[in-house]
Amino acid sequence: MDFLKDVLKGAVIGVANAIPGVSGGTMMVSMGIYDNIIYCITHLFKQLKESIHILFPYFLGMLVGIVGLAYAIKFLFANYPFQTCMVFIGLILGGVPMIFKKVKKEKIGLPHIIVFFVFFIAIIAMQYMGKDSKDVELVIDAVSLIKLFLVGIVASATMVIPGVSGSMMLMIMGYYNPIINAITGFVDGAVHGDWNAVWNVSASLVPFGIGVVVGIFAIAKLIEFLLARWEGLTYCAILGLVISSPVVILMGISLQISMMTLLTGVFALAVGALIALKLGE
Repeated sequence: MDFLKDVLKGAVIGVANAIPGVSGGTMMVSMGIYDNIIYCITHLFKQLKESIHILFPYFLGMLVGIVGLAYAIKFLFANYPFQTCMVFIGLILGGVPMIFKKVKKEKIGLPHIIVFFVFFIAIIAMQYMGKDSKDVELVIDAVSLIKLFLVGIVASATMVIPGVSGSMMLMIMGYYNPIINAITGFVDGAVHGDWNAVWNVSASLVPFGIGVVVGIFAIAKLIEFLLARWEGLTYCAILGLVISSPVVILMGISLQISMMTLLTGVFALAVGALIALKLGE
């Protein structure tokens, strides 16, 4: 049962990473597994067996969430965008009390408040930056492959940092749609046995994937360092990033909301918050 629960948590993280404005790191914090995952990543080679045992169900769930649920999420956003966004806002807000407990471990002063607002405003500013970005064209040459590797590092780093959406960073850099199209092209090619298509998109996805792995290890080390020395300030920054996430998500919604849509959205918010609380137990 615990294994299935951890796979479900991983699926939530995977889906979150694929949605602009939603952070997989935020989902980790909301479900109470952030510190544990950071520790396992940074001690992977020192405690290989134990770390793999803990991380495997999460990464299996992430794979299911990113690949298996990609089409379902596209359908929900196309037909029920407000309700779908409200579920993720509920998932985010459900984890806020847990972060408050971390912050309250030490006396709150002016530096903590400043750090909170700096990171809160930074995420909203990033959302504005992503609105006018243009998609790049994926080509296979030495320079482009190096760029994809670096983009993978940036994207994965922001996937680990709570409140910072890796997909939003990809959108700002113009790589979100090309990477998503490459992933769906890979899946479609594999399902239909079109191995030429699989090979063509793999040339783009492999350097990006290597960059993702490098970025995850690098930022996990940094987060561990910050939590060890300035835990209160670090969690204030995380709190600012997390609380700004619902604002960013709502900024991305452009539709007229009827009373029924509002009511179902509030219900979806409550369901998301309940899921976060249950998964965080």
